[in-house]
Amino acid sequence: MNFKDKNGKKNSNSSGLAIGMCIGLSIGTAIGAATQNIGMWMPIGLGLGLALGAVFNHDDDSEDSKSDKKE
Repeated sequence: MNFKDKNGKKNSNSSGLAIGMCIGLSIGTAIGAATQNIGMWMPIGLGLGLALGAVFNHDDDSEDSKSDKKE
């Protein structure tokens, strides 16, 4: 998830974190609805989504540092 502005610079927002939270919350809500225990699964999904979002942001930083070294 590499978002760049008009000048080609990486956008400094945390878009990977927001996307991970949305995915995790959706999955947690779906599991909670299926098991009829939304109160337990929503926070679990949100926590997993935060971890997933951190991985998304970390991968973007690694790719940018590699491309900076090549240039």
